[in-house]
Amino acid sequence: MKADPTHQVKLLEVADLDSRAGQLRHQRAHLPELAEIASLTAERTALTDQVRDARIVVDDLTVEQTKADREVEQVKTRRERDRNRMDTGQITNPKDLERMQHELVSLERRIASLEDSELEVMEALEEAQQVLDGLGIRAEDIDARLAELVAQRDEKQAAIDASLTEVQAARGPATDGMPDDLMALYERLREQKGVGAALLRARQCGGCNMSLDASELSRIRSAPADEVIRCEECQRILVRTDESGL
Repeated sequence: MKADPTHQVKLLEVADLDSRAGQLRHQRAHLPELAEIASLTAERTALTDQVRDARIVVDDLTVEQTKADREVEQVKTRRERDRNRMDTGQITNPKDLERMQHELVSLERRIASLEDSELEVMEALEEAQQVLDGLGIRAEDIDARLAELVAQRDEKQAAIDASLTEVQAARGPATDGMPDDLMALYERLREQKGVGAALLRARQCGGCNMSLDASELSRIRSAPADEVIRCEECQRILVRTDESGL
């Protein structure tokens, strides 16, 4: 392939712009905030399930405590009613009085048992509420950190996008007047290699950083200035300048 030497040199400008654009895209896709956002988002999702489960436990224990409180109050009310009947002399039959006294003893045992159960439920509810509160605090911390990270990410991405827009805007003028066949070869190599053209500097390919042997240098030295040279190692377009060391 033939191409004017000035067009070949200009290809280095295009390659530099493309390399810069590639670096910006890579930087945008690998911002440190992105990994932390992904990690915290996953944790926040799992935390939502944990909060839901913990709230169910708290709700169930709250219902259980309400039931236990009601049962204790019902038995206490019955005890007070029986005591009042005895204290006011409403029970006069000795057998009825004895039966009532036995019933009061049973009620006291029942109240003690119910209060023990009530206390266990209260303790379990207190622990469950602490777990739920702790999860809520962690969720708030994650939400705050996520908001901070998202703001940082958006700010950095906006700056990168602005730089990328500038680079892309500069690429158009850099490719003006370039031969179609040269650009087609360059684009194909850029897609394959990431960098389509490189400077031959000090007898070394700027694309693969391999030093050219004497026979290859001799071939390049004897080639016409308008011939498009390719690196034998990486196949990229090699652009010759005064820095090539030929």
